[in-house]
Amino acid sequence: MTAPMDVPESSQHAEPEAVAAGAKGAASRSLRQIAWQRFRRDRAGMAGGIVVILLILVALLAPLLTAWLGQPPNQFNQELIDPLTGGVLRDPDDPAQGLDPWGGMSAEHLLGVEPVNGRDLFSRIVYGARTSLLVATVATVICVVIGTVLGIVAGYFGGWVDTVISRAMDIFLAFPLLLFAIALVGVIPDGAFGLTGNGLRIGVLVFIIGFFNWPYIGRIVRGQTLTLKEREFVEASRSLGAGSAHIVFREILPNLVTPILVYSTLLIPTNILFEAALSFLGVGINPPTATWGGMLEGALRFYTTSPHFVIVPGLAIFVTVLAFNLFGDGLRDAFDPRSSD
Repeated sequence: MTAPMDVPESSQHAEPEAVAAGAKGAASRSLRQIAWQRFRRDRAGMAGGIVVILLILVALLAPLLTAWLGQPPNQFNQELIDPLTGGVLRDPDDPAQGLDPWGGMSAEHLLGVEPVNGRDLFSRIVYGARTSLLVATVATVICVVIGTVLGIVAGYFGGWVDTVISRAMDIFLAFPLLLFAIALVGVIPDGAFGLTGNGLRIGVLVFIIGFFNWPYIGRIVRGQTLTLKEREFVEASRSLGAGSAHIVFREILPNLVTPILVYSTLLIPTNILFEAALSFLGVGINPPTATWGGMLEGALRFYTTSPHFVIVPGLAIFVTVLAFNLFGDGLRDAFDPRSSD
């Protein structure tokens, strides 16, 4: 047999000290630091988060971007259009060269122009991002506020309160929301509640999406509240004489921030698709305001002669929804306590 190697005494003491130091360092990290380290290792989540930040910046800086790289979103360029077919000419100075299947992409028009009217696609995509993110974000905030409040109330108080709110959730979840939105938006007047035109339509869309989608997050908050109210820190607060308001807002609600944040990032792309679907069906935002769904609806007549008109807004919706989903999945994995460091 081989003789055991002699291990220096200093090494024998160094190993447990190193383990203790590592354990102390791991224990000293906050949940936010642990989640950030996990999220940084998720390449898909990081990529989705970067794209989401870029989309927000594009929406906020839309006037500057269009002034620098494009044209106003509603400016017509009829000289680029064939008067007979409505397609984009390959060379406006020589119409005999025929139509350009890529819509006249150039340094002046980065993504080409629309058929028939010649509006700059880049500018309309940028302003469409502003419309979609505005409707989806405000509607998501309404969903989160209503769902969080009713979910906590139902989960914490239980009894008949829980029964009433839970049955209301079931009714809203079974409601044909798309048909209701089409019917309501289609009959709204030109002005109401001090709003007119697309301002009124955006307000109605935000109300429909926000008010009728709250049960999705409400059920998650209710389930988490049922678990949290039985935890030791809640019992300790109750034994010290804390009232229901203190327990709900100071003990339970802070522990719900993570699931609410994660689910909100997954709810925004759903709302973006809903707004795009309504605009595609012609009952959303009225033209000439730029919307991705409205651009797709107008592109269906020219998909054979101007395929770029379908590809560009379709890719905008696809990339946006995919980015938010990857970002939400990355946040969910990062804040999951069962995930390994």
